[in-house]
Amino acid sequence: MSTETFEFQVEARQLLQLMIHSVYSNKDVFLRELVSNASDALDKLRLAKLRDDALDADVSDLHIELEIDRDARTLTVRDNGIGMSYDEVGELIGTIANSGTAQFLKELKEAQDAAGAEGLIGQFGVGFYSGFMVADEVTLVTRKAGEKQGTRWVSRGEGTYTLERVDDAPQGTSVVLHLKPADPDNQLHDYTSVWKIKEIVKRYSDFITWPIRLVGEQAAKGGEGGEGDDGGTAAPETLNSMKALWARPRDEVSEDEYHELYKHIGHDWREPLETIQLHAEGTFEYQALLFLPSHAPQDLYQQNMRHGLQLYVKRVFIMDDCEALLPAYLRFVKGVVDAQDLSLNVSREILQQDRHIRMMQRRLTKKVLSSVKSMLADAPEKYATFWREFGAVVKEGLVTDPDNRDALLAVASFASTREDDGTVTLAQYVERMPEDQDDIYYVTGESREAIVNSPHMEAFRERGIEVLLLTDPVDEVWVDAVGEFQGKRLRSVAKGEIDLDAREDDRSEDEQKQQAEAYAGLLGWMRERLDDDVKEVRLSTRLTRSPACLVADADDLTPALENMYRAMGQEVPRSKRVLELNPDHALVKGLNEAYGEREDRAELADTAELLYTLAVVAEGGRPKDPSRFVQLTADRLERTL
Repeated sequence: MSTETFEFQVEARQLLQLMIHSVYSNKDVFLRELVSNASDALDKLRLAKLRDDALDADVSDLHIELEIDRDARTLTVRDNGIGMSYDEVGELIGTIANSGTAQFLKELKEAQDAAGAEGLIGQFGVGFYSGFMVADEVTLVTRKAGEKQGTRWVSRGEGTYTLERVDDAPQGTSVVLHLKPADPDNQLHDYTSVWKIKEIVKRYSDFITWPIRLVGEQAAKGGEGGEGDDGGTAAPETLNSMKALWARPRDEVSEDEYHELYKHIGHDWREPLETIQLHAEGTFEYQALLFLPSHAPQDLYQQNMRHGLQLYVKRVFIMDDCEALLPAYLRFVKGVVDAQDLSLNVSREILQQDRHIRMMQRRLTKKVLSSVKSMLADAPEKYATFWREFGAVVKEGLVTDPDNRDALLAVASFASTREDDGTVTLAQYVERMPEDQDDIYYVTGESREAIVNSPHMEAFRERGIEVLLLTDPVDEVWVDAVGEFQGKRLRSVAKGEIDLDAREDDRSEDEQKQQAEAYAGLLGWMRERLDDDVKEVRLSTRLTRSPACLVADADDLTPALENMYRAMGQEVPRSKRVLELNPDHALVKGLNEAYGEREDRAELADTAELLYTLAVVAEGGRPKDPSRFVQLTADRLERTL
């Protein structure tokens, strides 16, 4: 057969060079990745055979083989799984454009510690290339199940690879690593050593559900070169226990075993934050082993994020990323669900309608939320990490999952004017509310810094009234969906009229009425001058230091929510807001006096416009005409010199 030579994609060449030149101190992970790839290939073949019984493939003894040749210094990782076609080899091995390589390379260069670098391989789906950390040359021979012809791929990792069609390839994939000499100084071990291979398999791959067998002459000799009793014909040795951790009692499984399973299915190098086990018995039996990660994945907010749990039926793998088992707001949860009574031949479409799946989703969701609630009560540091990483996603459920809204409100927490670094739950907020306070006050914005000194907060700050500081985009939505908590209304400090008697004066009702009459002319005139931007101009009871602020009516959309809808392609009409003036501020007093004294109010119109724009800027908005705002401000400053 003719052999063709190809060049690696540019990013693949960069990746190979980084790996070859010892970026990773723990090179043992290469075997973990190759075994994981082999396990995936076996899972895919089993599933393909279940869906198409006519597929010409042998599934009677699916397994992974490891073979050592000390004389030739090779290590072979072989499976009899799904295999690859000629075109798939070129697409999947020659290029890695679809595996997030650019981001992988960036993070690889930035990784400050060996543990951080170690986990990046599996996370970005480039595990095959890890073989070049320990090998001068890699040979891959593969034949796709159902096809007659195989493919041989060979490369030294130096920029090119060769492809060749072969006729004698067995079903599955065989990866032959032509090993580099051992170099202990660079953490390059002797991977022809049987005890080293056994150690790596036990540490990383003991839970793999397929047998991992050590075959060949070294297995027969018992390891390091001694003669076997039968002259090299001993039966292969199975290196992994293949025990389904989710089916074993928790006291029989170590935390390390759970953590290694999580790292395998979660493609994560860090340990999980929490392990959750569930056994459901009765009319519908299933077992689940779930993990809460300790950090958010990079694609958490991307629409094409792959999420969901692994689904097994009677310990037979059915599918990865079964989205139907958990709601979207728990998309970060990793784990395994093993059901007893589902059909083996199921599709994602069927699962969406299956009542057993819906029942499992309800139970699993409640179990996750109850575990988070336990963390909140018993492990506040763990909870703080969880909420920092995933709180914004969990809050999506307050909008999308009304059935679990109470459970979600019980585990949600928020930044507050009373908490410099920590958060407060709604229950804690209500518990420490003054007796005469009827509402739970909150304010939304882009960041704590942007809203904590907002003009809307002045009266609350002076009175010592606690305000929740909501800075996630979803906060603009869920507060309206929820409405109240324990009979207390959720109320924005930037909406509607709020009378906190912030100035704490002793004026009588007549004096307050006189003040309103004194400003009536100015308020009406400003309303006409600013008609394009405001619906009303009124005196404020929430301002103590700032001259003005903008307030939405109680049922109006906030500017941030309007922008959010527009970003999603939904056209919403621009709503006018109310301009509130602080009658005790010198600027407002002076403007009112000038209004009463002057008949020519052209210059006062500029001042009114400037006052409105200052209110826009104070809440983090952008002036409608920035150049005019700069001109008006510069003109006023010039007069003060």
